[in-house]
Amino acid sequence: YRTARLRGFAMATAKPVAPVPLPRAAAYPRILPLRLPRRQRAGISRASPPPATCSGVAGGELPARLQPNARRPLWHGGGFSLGVDLGAARTGLAVGRGITQPRPLTVLKLRGQKLELMLLDVAQQQEAGELIIGLPVSADGRETPQSNKVRSVVGRLAVQAADRGLRVYLQDEHGTSVDALHYMISRGVKKSARDDKSDAYAAVMILDRYFSSSGQGAQIVLPRQQELQDKLIAKPRQDAEI
Repeated sequence: YRTARLRGFAMATAKPVAPVPLPRAAAYPRILPLRLPRRQRAGISRASPPPATCSGVAGGELPARLQPNARRPLWHGGGFSLGVDLGAARTGLAVGRGITQPRPLTVLKLRGQKLELMLLDVAQQQEAGELIIGLPVSADGRETPQSNKVRSVVGRLAVQAADRGLRVYLQDEHGTSVDALHYMISRGVKKSARDDKSDAYAAVMILDRYFSSSGQGAQIVLPRQQELQDKLIAKPRQDAEI
């Protein structure tokens, strides 16, 4: 009883944490989490952007046309997805559709705008309607300084992607590097080639986790410009009519 009273007193007297202002609020992308299991929501909510810069929808659900491919039937727009393992110097890519094991594509040694444009070009070449980008988090689900760097890149990328009708999602990538190593060994990738291919196989693991969870852990990154959001909604409609 005394413990419960002390806990209640601590909660009543705790000071709220002021939201951290972000630059260029008008252009900063909105990040909308999908509905997650209660345990996962508890772990992510502490690390999510403050409410002033994060808009959700009722029940944490997205409109049908913004749902990730992993939650769409293949006959209703569930097309290819491009997995992306962002790194400081190298970025691994993989592609998949959910009905088969994702396959590694390549490793890009680009940075900045050149990398962002190449990612969009590859997505269109692979007929992918979305990019699934790994978000670094700690073992308990908390975000790290590296998470902020990835969010910065993804925020810019989402604006350009929406202009092409491509959706961008963030997917927890914790442990995918280790999973990639085990997967390469199981696939018979020679030890001498593993270092060069590790980033692409990490992207495979990101996609595998995304499809295995039916996209439940993915967060969509939306530009704030209404006209770009309209493009994202219109693009799937056009695809469905073809």
